Amino acid sequence: MPPGYVIEQQGQNQQLDETTQGMILAFGLAVVLVYIILAAQFESLVYPLSIMLSVPLSFFGASFSLWMTGRTLSIPAFIGIILLTGIVVRNAIVLIDFINILRRQGMERSEAILTASPIRLRPILMTTLCTVLGLFPLALGIGEGGESQSPMATVVIGGLLFSTMLTLIVIPVVYTILDDFSGRLKKLSHIFRPSRKLKTASIEK
Repeated sequence: MPPGYVIEQQGQNQQLDETTQGMILAFGLAVVLVYIILAAQFESLVYPLSIMLSVPLSFFGASFSLWMTGRTLSIPAFIGIILLTGIVVRNAIVLIDFINILRRQGMERSEAILTASPIRLRPILMTTLCTVLGLFPLALGIGEGGESQSPMATVVIGGLLFSTMLTLIVIPVVYTILDDFSGRLKKLSHIFRPSRKLKTASIEK
């Protein structure tokens, strides 16, 4: 470039970059808020992690659905990704909550997982199909302005279907791993507590 000239993005490219930064911030905020609500409801910082795993799983389905339909990652598609943050965790919540209920009733962890998955399969499929069928006309892009909103519906449908298929497989496995990790932390805390008591008792003597 000659001296005194500068290249800057203007118009649609500049608006797209600014909007993308805002969408990323909104997505991060949505993830944090969902995790805080789950941690408060489950009264645990570990179990919500297994539920939040369904969010990145939905991204594969969202990307695949955009590729299959030949649509690009636009602003409506970003909005669909943000919507997925609150939608896809629903199935994992239903499953994990029922597993915890069975465990509080005295059932072992493995037995509770094997019992909860078939029982919760029907309501999970029902809610998923209702959401998918409700968004299907919008994904077709019928009517005026429908083509601009169809990427959002496409992302939600693909992400929801893919995450639902993996919820009953991946989420119980992650739940088991995190539960073992939580149990080890509790054992370590119990080991260190008596030593502190003995230390204080010796100081008092």
